[in-house]
Amino acid sequence: MPSRRGPLAPRIAARRPRRLAVSLVVVVVVVFGLSPAVTASASAGPPVAPGGTAAPTGEPTPGDFAGTVTLESGRRVYVECRGSGSPTVVLVSGTGGAADEWTHAVDPADPAAAPVPSASAVLPTVATFTRVCAYDRPGTTRLDDRPSPSTPVPQPTTAAEGAADLRAVLSAAGEHGPYVLVGASWGAMITALAARTGVPRAAALVTVDGASTHLQDTLTPAQWSDWMHKIDGMKGPNGLEVPDYTASVAEIRAAPPPSVPLPAVVLTSDKPWDLQVGDSGSTWPAWLAAQNRLAAELHARHVTDTDSGHAIAVEQPQVVSQAVRDVVGHVRNGMRNQSR
Repeated sequence: MPSRRGPLAPRIAARRPRRLAVSLVVVVVVVFGLSPAVTASASAGPPVAPGGTAAPTGEPTPGDFAGTVTLESGRRVYVECRGSGSPTVVLVSGTGGAADEWTHAVDPADPAAAPVPSASAVLPTVATFTRVCAYDRPGTTRLDDRPSPSTPVPQPTTAAEGAADLRAVLSAAGEHGPYVLVGASWGAMITALAARTGVPRAAALVTVDGASTHLQDTLTPAQWSDWMHKIDGMKGPNGLEVPDYTASVAEIRAAPPPSVPLPAVVLTSDKPWDLQVGDSGSTWPAWLAAQNRLAAELHARHVTDTDSGHAIAVEQPQVVSQAVRDVVGHVRNGMRNQSR
């Protein structure tokens, strides 16, 4: 999946369009920018019926929804929710990634092809056993490179801003906790802070080759500096999402961890890829070391045999869905025990 988000690209998927293999940062070469004129009326999701409700595709349940919601700030954000049951699973994509990262998958019979809508993708699979939502953060684009209808915001952005938006989106969509937070790549930084601050209330965590504060320690100083310089060079008027990792690391480290460890699964790629951010050697060993530290920090089950590169959600969606199913089971058992 070659992408405009280049400096992180694990070039394992250069045959696929766009971005999933590089979801940690935004692009060096910008093909297009989000225009301020992009509004909710440009929604690229299922058709929205009069009154702002959505007309979902597939086999909808009465609560299924796909369309834009209005936050208290007046901004609009595209969100898609399906299924029923508790806890509610929230899928948080990597840098620049929209909700369709969770509704598309690579065809195992044609792994060189682009991801396509699939019933075996993460979101529709999770919807068969509980409520699940995904949303487009500001500055994200779809797999076909269309800009999200979510209202753009100034960039760069931090984990704290992402966590606040996550709470606001769920509130505007009328969703209710407890929540299982699933963060891919940069999205794992957002879910990490959300879990520490209770915004929104998390009952379990799944990270999907997630970024973490540990990268600042496992990368060499030169690698970290090269990475931050690459990201800094991506800031511009194009409106695309640019994460502020340095500020976000500080935000997460300043927030106390949950008083009781949450059920958690850490999924790690096992097909080597590289951040490709300088001449200071491969970043793959540092990535693996950070994943090990993250799993230890979360007291998580660590799944390392994923048969995937960085884009686990589209390459091996069943691995992600199973991890989500496992933690949903843990949460439900706890809810039953509390009700006795």
